[in-house]
Amino acid sequence: MKAIEFKEQNVVFAENQPEYLSLPAFKSEEGDVVTCWELSDEEIEKIKETKNIFLAIKTFNHPLQPIFITVDRKELFTD
Repeated sequence: MKAIEFKEQNVVFAENQPEYLSLPAFKSEEGDVVTCWELSDEEIEKIKETKNIFLAIKTFNHPLQPIFITVDRKELFTD
């Protein structure tokens, strides 16, 4: 799975930090951040088989922030 560029993207996090992979994203004025991920054929087959996706978030022992996962960009952006 890899983060990919997308039409609404307006920022790239960690762009000049070689220790990290760059993260194309859309960041709203309210602070919401959206990223787009492309799955490999093997990952697609695994999801078909298990119907599971695991999400790991580093909180550094701070409160967990709300998240939203979707496969439909229309749930996030209007054209």
